[in-house]
Amino acid sequence: MTAPTLAEVRTWPAVIPVAQAATALGCGRSGLYDRIRRGDAPVRTLTHGRRVVVVTASLVAVLEAP
Repeated sequence: MTAPTLAEVRTWPAVIPVAQAATALGCGRSGLYDRIRRGDAPVRTLTHGRRVVVVTASLVAVLEAP
């Protein structure tokens, strides 16, 4: 899967799966899960039971950073 453009990411729903966020960040899904578990993920996450999702607005902020 190719990395989406920032314009595409801005059209995504309010929360997205970790795998989708990892693609946008250019990293692996398991690596992003590891960072989430350690508490040093570059994006904000929400947990619903066992499911973890990424807040799209925080992803956009990371991608906009210089």
